[in-house]
Amino acid sequence: MNVSNNLSVDDILNAFVQDELLLGTGIAPATFWTGLEQVLAEFGPRNAELLSRRDDLQAQIDAWWRERRGKSVDATKQTVFLYKIGYLVPGPAPFQIATQNVDPEIARTAGPQLVVPVSNGRYALNAANARWGSLYGTDAIEPPVAGARGYNPERGAKVIAFARAFLDKAAPLASGSHADAAAYVVSSGTLAVRLRDGAETGLLAPSQFIGWRGEISTPSAVLLGHHGLHLEIQIDRAHNIGKDDAAGVADVLVEAALTAIQDCEDSVAAVDAEDKTGVYRNWLGLMRGDLEASFAKGGRTEVRRLDEDRVYSAPNGGGVTLRGRSLMLVRNVGHHMTTEMVRWSGQPVFETVIDALVTVTAALHDLNGARRNSPAGSVYIVKPKMHGPDEVALAVRLFDMVEDVLGLARNTVKLGVMCAFH
Repeated sequence: MNVSNNLSVDDILNAFVQDELLLGTGIAPATFWTGLEQVLAEFGPRNAELLSRRDDLQAQIDAWWRERRGKSVDATKQTVFLYKIGYLVPGPAPFQIATQNVDPEIARTAGPQLVVPVSNGRYALNAANARWGSLYGTDAIEPPVAGARGYNPERGAKVIAFARAFLDKAAPLASGSHADAAAYVVSSGTLAVRLRDGAETGLLAPSQFIGWRGEISTPSAVLLGHHGLHLEIQIDRAHNIGKDDAAGVADVLVEAALTAIQDCEDSVAAVDAEDKTGVYRNWLGLMRGDLEASFAKGGRTEVRRLDEDRVYSAPNGGGVTLRGRSLMLVRNVGHHMTTEMVRWSGQPVFETVIDALVTVTAALHDLNGARRNSPAGSVYIVKPKMHGPDEVALAVRLFDMVEDVLGLARNTVKLGVMCAFH
């Protein structure tokens, strides 16, 4: 479909943009497509120059190695050569940055990160929900017995022993061990732990007690802090694990994957407009918070959705709310790829431009809504396969232009740079 004299867009992508992506954003289709043309006009020629520069560098490097085939190589001379042709460049002078509106998962708290193909809705949701992981549910501690169905007490005992030892390291008791716990209760705003021998103790560091759910005498969950992350002891004496546990502990949840890269690039095979629109649709669903995935498991159909935030009572009488989902970044394709789903002046365009405009537009639903992904009000883009500072500078300029098209404040988009530059 021709959306202007120079720009033609695949019908599937055009319908997605008009009927789904832009709904509720305040961005008109004409503004979107005109903005895309403006970005293509500046980005395309400059990107083509930089890709040509890549080819030139590769040709010089290939020739250098051909001349030395079968000979010993002096690493110092190789380095001098790479600087001479501009493959290596001098590092910048020392500098500091003070980026604003960065979520703590990026700015302050270290933790695991997942990468998942956003083309698969179920996988994308699994990664987004991997903020909290079950010590009892994981097979990383003790693999399930082959062919076994349901709860296996022998495996369960090993996992439970591991969980207690883990608690002793992460949140040790003032005396005794979590393995000897008979009950967890809240007393005068602190965590009291009754041991099987009748003694009562508390945490070695009482400040690690962050909150609880349920009644103070019989909490259903106890929340502990550890280096800025959290653990939740789940208590359920009716559970098939908790019923046999002295303290009724049914599971221990660990705050795990703080961030997740929803990938449009390496782990995704999107060969045409229909494929790529499916990728965009899943990212849009994550940003709107309404993505669902149905699948068959154990003879029944299950529906996966984004997890809700976790709410607890606090020792000071207030409440504590923790994020239930990983902070999501989206990885766009590299600068080198082109696509025929959009043509400008009859030619395929660089796919990274489409990725940039569509993925940031999708994030408007988060920025202008409940901000369930980024409370700080940012969009996190991962840019792969860039060589050198000139290509990084062009990526920065690309997202400056995208921000202008969408009326966003400068640096709303935060870039995670992945370079093929050493």
